[in-house]
Amino acid sequence: MIKVTVYNEYVHETEDEAVAAVYPKGIHGCIADFLGANEDITVKTVTLETVGEITDELLFDTDVLIWWGHMAHHRVPDEIAERVYNHVMRGMGFVALHSAHFSKPFTRLMGTTCSLCWREGDRERVWNIMPSHPIAQGIGHYFEIPEEEMYGERFDIPTPDELIFLGWFKGGEVFRSGCCWNKGLGRVFYFQPGHESNPTFFIPEVQRIITNAVRWAKPLYRLPEIECPHTPSPEENL
Repeated sequence: MIKVTVYNEYVHETEDEAVAAVYPKGIHGCIADFLGANEDITVKTVTLETVGEITDELLFDTDVLIWWGHMAHHRVPDEIAERVYNHVMRGMGFVALHSAHFSKPFTRLMGTTCSLCWREGDRERVWNIMPSHPIAQGIGHYFEIPEEEMYGERFDIPTPDELIFLGWFKGGEVFRSGCCWNKGLGRVFYFQPGHESNPTFFIPEVQRIITNAVRWAKPLYRLPEIECPHTPSPEENL
């Protein structure tokens, strides 16, 4: 089984009736529902209200951490962001969704500002530019999102190890919408669609991509601690 923890700050849904109407269970509840429908995936959820639950014990029991945040990045304690970073370095997978580009764990992992330009209420076409990649399996040449928040370049991130999806918006902007990195022993995937007031997480292709990303990012190997040990030469035993 792949053990997934979904973090969603769950602020928009509790403060904005329009957002609550789109995601009555919260964005985390929507993601947990479609991931949990897979026989090989189990899901836990954490919100800003319960963010203290993101302990070392929880992260050791998490194969892939999914993160959605927007208006309350500053309310996530720095020590939790550092804890997430250390677990990714040891092998845990990390999937950042939409406005999590500005989250503390993601900016820590990227080492850059992760800034971009944006505009609400646009049509997006997501192009699959690396169809051989595991995250792109089951996705056609492109798919349409009728209404999504425009994210545009320049996106201040390190050059991705792999660029899977490219977003095009009706205003003419393009954006690196699906990016992969190897960080330490862990794998990181950033996926741009997912504005809180749009039903993006109900779109089958979006659900398929996130599910594929979980399977891709699951650990192949994990260290219990980050080490820098002194070791004797193996030749001494010959």
